[in-house]
Amino acid sequence: MRVRAGVHRGEAMTVKRRVTVDGEVFEVELEKLEDGWRVGVADSQFEVQVEQEREMSPKRGSRTRTSSAKSGTISSPIPGKVVSIHISVGDEVQEGSVLMILEAMKMQNEVQAPISGTIAELNCQTGDNIEANSPLVVITPEE
Repeated sequence: MRVRAGVHRGEAMTVKRRVTVDGEVFEVELEKLEDGWRVGVADSQFEVQVEQEREMSPKRGSRTRTSSAKSGTISSPIPGKVVSIHISVGDEVQEGSVLMILEAMKMQNEVQAPISGTIAELNCQTGDNIEANSPLVVITPEE
């Protein structure tokens, strides 16, 4: 993906993204306008307005949760080692509960439950070395 990251005199900032429409993937070029976006797809251009628009940033690598719908799958954001596990399959947990301690880059990090629910899967054991993006725990949301 190519991103034009600066705004120069007379030049608008554009960002290339992949979007899926009705199951078909398109690479589009987005340009912010005063009242919406100019979207370039292949040789066509469209101007669109988005209701309840969130800030679209050209930055990559920054991953924060902005959605109110949270997943029950917890993955390790970086490689590390499981120091301790405080839960078992079948345990009920509350959002924010400490599930395990993961040591990464010589620091111990608490892995917390993003939602309340029941532990459905535990994919690691104390002492395991974990790769980045490895699914550690799956929580079934409470009803």
